[in-house]
Amino acid sequence: MSDVDLAVQYAREHQTDFLDEYKDLLRIPSISTLPEHAQDMRRAAEWITAELERLGFNPVEIMPTAGHPIVYGERLKAGANAPTILLYGHYDVQPVDPLEEWKSPPFEPEVRGDNLYARGASDMKGQLVGFLKALESIIRTSEVKLNLKAMIEGEEEVGSANLEDFIAGHKDLLRCDLSLNADTSILAPDTPALTYALRGLAYYEIRLQGPAGDLHSGTYGGIIENPATVLCRLIGGMHNEEGRVTLPGFYDRVLPLSAAERAELAKLPQTDAWWIEKAKVGSLRSGEPGYTATERATARPTLDVNGLLSGFTSVGSKTVLPARAMAKISMRLVPDQIPDEIAQALRTYLDDNVPETVRWEIEDLSDCYPAMLSLDSDAARAAGAALEEVWGKSPLFKREGGSVPVVGLIKEMIGVPTLMLGFGLPDDNLHAPNEKQNLPTFFRGIETYIRLLDKLGARGQRPGST
Repeated sequence: MSDVDLAVQYAREHQTDFLDEYKDLLRIPSISTLPEHAQDMRRAAEWITAELERLGFNPVEIMPTAGHPIVYGERLKAGANAPTILLYGHYDVQPVDPLEEWKSPPFEPEVRGDNLYARGASDMKGQLVGFLKALESIIRTSEVKLNLKAMIEGEEEVGSANLEDFIAGHKDLLRCDLSLNADTSILAPDTPALTYALRGLAYYEIRLQGPAGDLHSGTYGGIIENPATVLCRLIGGMHNEEGRVTLPGFYDRVLPLSAAERAELAKLPQTDAWWIEKAKVGSLRSGEPGYTATERATARPTLDVNGLLSGFTSVGSKTVLPARAMAKISMRLVPDQIPDEIAQALRTYLDDNVPETVRWEIEDLSDCYPAMLSLDSDAARAAGAALEEVWGKSPLFKREGGSVPVVGLIKEMIGVPTLMLGFGLPDDNLHAPNEKQNLPTFFRGIETYIRLLDKLGARGQRPGST
């Protein structure tokens, strides 16, 4: 029997034990946003620390930040010539409100049918435990052929405010060949998938100032510039008739979609009808010519208005010429767009288009880099093969329209790509009542991680290379 078969056998024989330990972590209400759970956050960090130590990580340390601590550990027993994998995860969870909508207490894990219900069951304690149990299965039956590091934070659910500073201060400690982020999902219990790209984010607040205060529109309308009208013109001009963004240089760094990528994306079950049903709308808007809805939603850059405010907005009428107008604008970025360059493009657009009768300012609210793992990379090939061996079918390869800031941070600050492989499902009720993890998928995930670690350790190339 091969080493992989022995590890898989161990995992199957210890499913009950794995589930019990999984429940132990779920019972800790590690809600990062609520100060009254500070001790619970510490308990969760200590649980992770003890688990890493049991698996041979040495040293393991609960490292302070300006907020909740980060658990760091390393297991460097495979030798200097073996690849090093950095596991990223988080031990914090979302609040449970509204509590009355839970069918069972959120921190008393309950199995109903094929699902385990608890806050954090999927996001992401289940994914984290799944990886650790795969590692245990290998350790107890053979040898781990990789060097491993772990960086498990406690603030992902509140924006990872201190993670960038932590990475910046510990670049040498975190040096690796590949990062593994288990905080992802597949498409369905019978549909394995690998997310290989994420869009980045650039988010701004634009503020326009006209007169010093609101004016009577009957007296001053027609002679005083209305900042609300100016803002509407500006926003309207940010797209052309074909739906392309008009900011100067916006598309200069956009990597084109290859024919092979488009063929993979076309395999996804995300038809126009799928998107219409998901969004609960009557139809989709037109967009860039020549791109499918899935391509536009996941693989092309966008610009959207997230909020508008100006003038009188209460019930009834008030004939006012507003002094100020504000808009919140977000842009989803794709490789190789750079947030700082997009910010400059927006400033140039405003410089060129805001009339001299209005003053303007812009505030950068948040940004993160896009990220992509080449489908030709050793890591992507290993993950695809592992998924196929466990599920008995070829996985689908997908891009996500949203952003995961840590993936871009690791790429920009440590210089390595991230393999995004987790086993949540789209209907896991993340951040909502009755969060769940499908247990057959959870156990399949453990077996996939076993096979993935074996393949990454057995290959001669560094796992992030092509």
